[in-house]
Amino acid sequence: MNSISTSLGRNYIDLWKENMKEWDGTLSNRMINDEAEDAFWNAFLEKKQQNGTVDTNAYAHIIREELLKLLHESDHVLEIGPGWGNYTFCVSEHVKQLTCVDISQSIIDFLKHKTEKMQLNNISFIHEKWEQLNIKQTCDVVFGINCYYRIRDIDKALLKMNQAASRLVIAGMTSGPEKPHYIDLHREHGYSIKFRRRDYIDLQNILYQLGIMANCRIIEIPRVSIYESFEALIRDNVSKILTRDYNQQEVEQALSRYVVEKNGQYEYSYTIHAALLYWKPVNI
Repeated sequence: MNSISTSLGRNYIDLWKENMKEWDGTLSNRMINDEAEDAFWNAFLEKKQQNGTVDTNAYAHIIREELLKLLHESDHVLEIGPGWGNYTFCVSEHVKQLTCVDISQSIIDFLKHKTEKMQLNNISFIHEKWEQLNIKQTCDVVFGINCYYRIRDIDKALLKMNQAASRLVIAGMTSGPEKPHYIDLHREHGYSIKFRRRDYIDLQNILYQLGIMANCRIIEIPRVSIYESFEALIRDNVSKILTRDYNQQEVEQALSRYVVEKNGQYEYSYTIHAALLYWKPVNI
């Protein structure tokens, strides 16, 4: 690993750890406190349920289609960090057995309840932090999507995924770029923008540094944000500008390239991406 790191010219594992910090150089409480993480998910699920729905992300079905292509009906699959089930239930319906691992008891309780309600009998749950889990047996496939944000020892976590799988490992992450008006403001006016600090390419570089040559499948995800007023449009689309005293007219001009007014509403169409990194387990 050291020789590969040297040839790359930088250590991407160290870079990952550095970029876990907020833009002010601090680590959020969720990053360092397991109880705070569970409290976040408990409050998140309570709010969703109070609103009468705990739907999966609107774009998750696009990623699911690509994920399911990599799975076999006979697979025993292990999912890391299932969240509120964006991929859990559809995967369970397409494989022989599914085991979910999550640090949050609130998440485990929610998924158990929904599993019973949906009468899915092939899902089991482990309440544990992935980094601390003792792997007793391998599964055919190990996957996790958007579950890496608070994993500091990312190299050890990825190697454990590699160790725990017998057929395939899948590491997924929704990706950028940022909304295009932010990129335009940065390029054309030199604005300082709160760009995402970690992305799928960081995972791919870390895997390479570990000696794992992962395939990468990029998935386009069309998005449309709809705003009831011009004020709401502006308010939601300046939140990542770090430059103080930015020029409102410049922001409006940048947005005008991508926003269309329809029936008194403002529609902002743009494209984000998801990346599925996948590889056959290797001996390291």
